[in-house]
Amino acid sequence: MRVLLNVSYLGTNYVGWQFQENGISVQETLEKALFEATGLQTRVTGASRTDSGVHALGQRAHFDTSATIPAERYPFVLNRYLPEDVRVMLGQRVPEDFHARFAARQKTYTYRIYNAPHPSAITHAISWHVPLPLDTESMDRAVQTILGTHDFAAFAAAGGQAKTTVREMLDASVTRFGPMIEISVTGTGFLYNMVRIISGALAYVGLGKLDGDCFSRALKSLDRLDLGVTAPPQGLELTRVCYDPALGIKDP
Repeated sequence: MRVLLNVSYLGTNYVGWQFQENGISVQETLEKALFEATGLQTRVTGASRTDSGVHALGQRAHFDTSATIPAERYPFVLNRYLPEDVRVMLGQRVPEDFHARFAARQKTYTYRIYNAPHPSAITHAISWHVPLPLDTESMDRAVQTILGTHDFAAFAAAGGQAKTTVREMLDASVTRFGPMIEISVTGTGFLYNMVRIISGALAYVGLGKLDGDCFSRALKSLDRLDLGVTAPPQGLELTRVCYDPALGIKDP
């Protein structure tokens, strides 16, 4: 049967989701746990290839297995073998032709900035510390200009393998919760480092180093240099992956 998992992880100690030769990946960690639980070599396919240091609340991953464990029991089984910074939150059986990545309709990413004079001992692993005050209202106005379907070539880092740089952004917001600022972006797909580039540019808008028209300008120029710095990875979280409701995919 084919099983779909909802996986959360703190990406600090991992080189990303996908197998890498230079360190331990989340994919490798999950496959080792599956082997320990079932005795079967099992390949796991993720919905998103999160980068080194990036976290996930709602990563999705599927695998095929001949093991007799019911799909809904996999969280209980796998969490016995997984480290504390990787947790399986949900398991369900899906059709044999379901694909965690290609069936995804939209994804939501959250980027967190801790905006206070001094970094937090609690949140430093999941946020970018920016000590100078940020104007979140200006940041929120600026990010609204990316909504819709555009060529986001200026929003991609070198090294991406996308066949096209056209993407559709469905929702975006910048919200402050005390010293913590959350940038939320939902789209049908994203380019390599796209959310980190958006977040870095927004921080510069909040500091007054970029004007609020920088996104509109970059969408026209297709020039990466119009958007300033790329925000560091530790503030980024894959929050949710959504599928066609007709498929009956559950949320934790």
